[in-house]
Amino acid sequence: SFDRELQTGTNMEELAKESISFLTNPTLDTDGQKLGSLGAVFIMLKSSLGAGLLIFPWAFEKAGGIHSAVIVEMISLVFLVSGLVILGYSCSVSGQNTYQAVVRDVCGPAIGNLCEICYVFNLFFISVAFLVIVADQLQKLCVSIYELITGLPESEMPYYWYTDQRFALFLLCLFFIFPLSVSKEISIQKYTSVLGTFAATYLTVAIIVKYHKRPAMCTGDQMFEHSCACADILYLFQCHEACIAVYSSMENRKLSHWVFISVVSMFICLIIYSLTGVFGYLTFGKNVTPDILMSYSGGDVSMIIARLLFGISIITIYPIIVLLGRYAANCVLWLLGEYRMRVALTTAWVTITLLIAVFVPDISKVIGVVGGIGAFFIFIFPGNCACLLLMYFTRLHDVYLLITWGMITLFCGTYIFGQSTSIAIMQLLSEI
Repeated sequence: SFDRELQTGTNMEELAKESISFLTNPTLDTDGQKLGSLGAVFIMLKSSLGAGLLIFPWAFEKAGGIHSAVIVEMISLVFLVSGLVILGYSCSVSGQNTYQAVVRDVCGPAIGNLCEICYVFNLFFISVAFLVIVADQLQKLCVSIYELITGLPESEMPYYWYTDQRFALFLLCLFFIFPLSVSKEISIQKYTSVLGTFAATYLTVAIIVKYHKRPAMCTGDQMFEHSCACADILYLFQCHEACIAVYSSMENRKLSHWVFISVVSMFICLIIYSLTGVFGYLTFGKNVTPDILMSYSGGDVSMIIARLLFGISIITIYPIIVLLGRYAANCVLWLLGEYRMRVALTTAWVTITLLIAVFVPDISKVIGVVGGIGAFFIFIFPGNCACLLLMYFTRLHDVYLLITWGMITLFCGTYIFGQSTSIAIMQLLSEI
């Protein structure tokens, strides 16, 4: 169904696991394939880990250093886990198996429609972020090829229009991404669903090894000058859209068990992201770039492998985002016919995201927008659900606690969305 297709992930590797049958066809029934504890943790990890790992060292610098960033992570972990728990309980009482359907059933049609709109915007800006990352990797790969062929450093590399990464990105979209995206169904995901997770694990290990092979820079902590760094860090942990599908497919759907799954999943993500952030930040300090791979030289073989892994992973994931975006316009497909509308939507989606990616200087300008929208899925919608689940509780103490936490979550989400999105949009407009 439309809702069942639309729910499948927006965050990085969440979009690559569509081929897993229990996630593409979640069910609350007793029949069919069920998900054990280990499988649930693994899917939650795949939903969080991915290309967002490239940004984490820069997020540490933006937060003011290691101490400030770790504090933000620990505070964020409370809201991340509570949001997952609230969504899981909402799923159990509503009987729905998609994020949008749960929000619509618990919060009403108006909030449900807002959820659908946020979903589409989230997909769109993730598409832009992916293309910006690909453009960055193309730039470094061109430098690597030049250095390997000529033996000359990057500073002596002449500029030609056909070696510009923007032209290379255009060719990549024209001959690879668009043909993959225009298909009615995406089958290549079956063979690439684990590639992004492998790339993330490889990058973490490579950054740690590289740190121990070179002198560390002076990286004293500064004041926490950019509170919108919270949105960047929270976005990288985001797996809330996938949690409904995971919960509804679990064999054991007791709330205590779901709390255990949520805590374990987020804690493992915390360790992986923190290792990457700490060692990446210690290696480059305030000179770290929004894409950590851009901080390493073009001739570094281990980082060339990382660039290739992330590049291929993103190229195969991008068509899935377009597929999900097309499903969001399912209600108007009958106007022009399914094939013509599919081609028109795909062309518009790829073209607009490409144009934005070409003029956006780095990934940091996009992540602020995506992180702001992500506040809806992590804070605002779960907070609304918490405030409207009162009918299922009889003890007055539980009711007050739920209302209080729901209001705190709503306030934090609204603040993060407003600040992060407004700053990011102003930065984007100033650059384009």
